[in-house]
Amino acid sequence: MSSEQRNTIPERSAIPETDQWDLSSLFSDQKGWDDAYAKLEAGLSTLQSFKGSLGTGPEQLKRYLDTITELELLDERLGYWAHLRTCEDAGNSGHQERFSRYMALATRFAAETSFFTPELLTIDQEKISAWLELDDFADYKVALKKILRFREHTLSEPEERLLAMQAEVRQTPSRTFSNLCDVDFDFGTIETNDGEKPLSQSTFGSFLIDPDRKIREQAYRQFYSVYNQHKNTLATLYEGSIQQDIYLARVKGYGSAREKALFPDQVPEAVYDNLLATVRESLPLLHRYYALKKKALGLRELAHWDVYTPIIGNIKTDYPYEKAVETVTHALSPLGEEYCATIKKGLLGGWVDRYENKGKRSGAFSAGSYAGDPYILLNYKQEVLRDLFTIAHEGGHSMHSWYSAASNPFAHYQYTIFEAEVASTFNEQLLAHYLTEHAENSQMVGYIAAKQADDIVATLFRQTMFAEFEFLVHQQVESGKPLSLDQFRHIYRGLLSDYFGPEFVFIEESDLEGLRIPHFYRAFYVYKYATGLAASMALSNMVLSGGEKERDRYLSFLKSGGRYYPIESLRNAGVDMASPEPIRQALSRFQVILERLEKQV
Repeated sequence: MSSEQRNTIPERSAIPETDQWDLSSLFSDQKGWDDAYAKLEAGLSTLQSFKGSLGTGPEQLKRYLDTITELELLDERLGYWAHLRTCEDAGNSGHQERFSRYMALATRFAAETSFFTPELLTIDQEKISAWLELDDFADYKVALKKILRFREHTLSEPEERLLAMQAEVRQTPSRTFSNLCDVDFDFGTIETNDGEKPLSQSTFGSFLIDPDRKIREQAYRQFYSVYNQHKNTLATLYEGSIQQDIYLARVKGYGSAREKALFPDQVPEAVYDNLLATVRESLPLLHRYYALKKKALGLRELAHWDVYTPIIGNIKTDYPYEKAVETVTHALSPLGEEYCATIKKGLLGGWVDRYENKGKRSGAFSAGSYAGDPYILLNYKQEVLRDLFTIAHEGGHSMHSWYSAASNPFAHYQYTIFEAEVASTFNEQLLAHYLTEHAENSQMVGYIAAKQADDIVATLFRQTMFAEFEFLVHQQVESGKPLSLDQFRHIYRGLLSDYFGPEFVFIEESDLEGLRIPHFYRAFYVYKYATGLAASMALSNMVLSGGEKERDRYLSFLKSGGRYYPIESLRNAGVDMASPEPIRQALSRFQVILERLEKQV
């Protein structure tokens, strides 16, 4: 990307095709999408013919499963293509219109298939268990067994149909939040030593690591001033999302929204509670970290805009995209030739939408599908070392998807988010190890150690704070208490005080951070970042210190897809997340890194 492009946010049309993802593995053009849309729409009319007949025999059930699988493959391709087009430029009205068309069809699809689970659950348990042992059901056995777990949480067919028809409506808070923050918000520009630069969702992080504290403060205050102007709307959107979470949990017979969120993965609520309690026990370590940061930065007081400033600074990095891919590929060499060759080809050959443009979704993500490539959205900046780690992180997600799709039937290929965050942060661990081993000087070694400490803070501590916030606000509504803007802010400010400790001074707008986290619109999601990091730290250490056996054990985990529940699949890989021990080990590792930095600073 040119220096001119880095100083301004270009239009989508100005991005070279070589820097864009190639979505042709999904559809070669708009006509292909339209044709598939029509085919899926026509296919929906065949589904009601199966209603009331699934229990007549295994042959009829198998026919339905084969039919629905073909339609679901179409649906997945349609959805990913429409979603990715919207993410690349949310200001494109054509993309928005097609995504809305897809969501309407997906809602119809859900409604037309809403009879399936209630009807499946009416089949005698002994009879369905016998059917699942037949060879014809090999590709569906695991998925059907998972559905059968939901007996007590499944409503009647008419009730399930009504809920399915509401699916599109339930997306309104999330979609409104995304459009408001990514499209409508104008954060202005920041004057720097290199001239005026745009402030955006994507560039905000770059400003927060600027060595000039005045620039950090200006960017922070300017950024949150926009959120302050819209704080009531944001609070209403999030409160609406919470109300939906609780409504669905109660309707489905769960004791709480958290129980509902954890049930599909068969994750005991004790795992969530263990995370919160174990991390809280170690908050004095986090307070030591911030005291060290204040000392390293030579500050009398630490502010929120100082959080991401490196403890060890003055490290200039410049990783043009192609060089970044080479570096990441070398770092992942312990995973073997197939892994490295595949990820390199994908990162350079069309998986990735590399750079920011106007209207593009902020941040980064990987979106894998069964029939298409595992695509990656980036807003890559070659001068930001964290973006090098983002390539490794999202590449870990994409390779997880690649192995899973290649090793499983469609019904079993989707792994859980709980497992996904292991595969991504595992790659970050290997990259940190590689950069340390190949550092040109001790300053770089110290810098990587400081970055590892920063990552543990950002993932294990910060995401746990987010998880605690989600738990508290849902718990408040579930207990019958209303959630106003002031209550949102009061709860979040209390957590800021607990986690950041006595070294910090916050401004009035600091607690608005609790209203800008997009992941909160997927309730009880963020805790998986913390558990994922703890698991990946244990597994990466196992692979780096082991040999072929340990590598193959980890690759088997990537290939397992959705065959197992996450606690079991990770136990097979070598780490027991039902125990708080992996969390404690990760925190112990943080203490070792912290003590090393305390001696160096």
